[in-house]
Amino acid sequence: MQILQKHAAERFVQALEARGSRLEQVEPVARRIVEDVRRNGDRALRKYAGEFDRLQPQQDVLVNESELAQAWNKISPELKQAMRKAEKNIRRFCEWQKPKTWMRALNGMSLGQVIQPLASVGCYVPGGRFPLVSTLLMTVIPAQVAGVKRICVASPGAKLETMAAAAMLGVREFYRVGGAQAIASLAYGTETIPRVDKIVGPGNLYVTAAKKAVSFDCAIDMLAGPTETLIVSDRGNPAFIAADLLAQAEHDPETLALLITTSKEHGCAVQREVEAGKSGRSRKAVLIASSREQAFTWANRIAPEHITIEKRDLPLVQNAGSIFIGDYSAQAAGDYASGPNHVLPTGGAARFRGGLSVMDFVKVITVQELSSAGLRRIAPAVVRLAEAEGLEAHAESIRARCASA
Repeated sequence: MQILQKHAAERFVQALEARGSRLEQVEPVARRIVEDVRRNGDRALRKYAGEFDRLQPQQDVLVNESELAQAWNKISPELKQAMRKAEKNIRRFCEWQKPKTWMRALNGMSLGQVIQPLASVGCYVPGGRFPLVSTLLMTVIPAQVAGVKRICVASPGAKLETMAAAAMLGVREFYRVGGAQAIASLAYGTETIPRVDKIVGPGNLYVTAAKKAVSFDCAIDMLAGPTETLIVSDRGNPAFIAADLLAQAEHDPETLALLITTSKEHGCAVQREVEAGKSGRSRKAVLIASSREQAFTWANRIAPEHITIEKRDLPLVQNAGSIFIGDYSAQAAGDYASGPNHVLPTGGAARFRGGLSVMDFVKVITVQELSSAGLRRIAPAVVRLAEAEGLEAHAESIRARCASA
């Protein structure tokens, strides 16, 4: 874990600001798969699922409900209890987060918004080496709270624990496919998988490239990249800080794991703890800032997926996917069961969006009702603006109403 100061630290931050994804390396392959599935449906889907997802010729793409129920029955009581606890906290947070319908009356106008859920969503849950139960919970539950009628899950390999979580939540559509082929199926539909209105959830580079490829035809949440964790601390517990850095580094060799501090002594203490722990390959560094102001200038320029700070510094964070405050707010708690979502923006996308939320599954539709008097109050402004734009019929639609009133 390198320690960087002054110009070296500034150059490191500049490089991170310019960081991009490595999608260009896989986009040609992902686009080819997407187009094949779009044109050839199930035939192409099964071809790629057999090659990449180990789908057997005799297996159905759709996992039947009895298999989901059996998965729930097979897992341990302790895991069931943990799933229920996480579900309760995530669902409660989503209920707090849900936007409201409202109407307000002002000067002869009644103005407001109504909230309508999306009709259908596809939740992508990576299969990989381990079952990502938490990702299923984090994508399905906010959709349920939003009121989405049709929620389906695509997950390669259909791991026992992931199917059990789906059964607990009442998911009826669970497809044992992954990769670009799953994304294409959800976006365009096949004989087996009806298309959805939006696709959410993280995945590998091929999944992300496929989401990018379909994004003009099907809504997506975000283009997620490798995990990022940033801790800004001058006096936090070095062992706790190192534990969080190592925990997030566990995800991927490309994980970005950083500490920013104004205290070189503190940075060295964290470095020793990190190097004493079990650490896989990842991008780790300690940046020594000259001041608290510089520390948060760097942090906001990096716009990390996760950031841990002291409570007094909350107003200084402008760009982050999720904020953790204090020694005991372990980032892993947010990954699993505290309540806020763990599907978060990476690669600097926290500059313009937050993490997955109930808002990703609803439409905010504006409503307006004007009385005769209300229209007359704003008519001069509307007519003048329409005339300035050369849209005479717009202006006339106002004059006609005012003349008849």
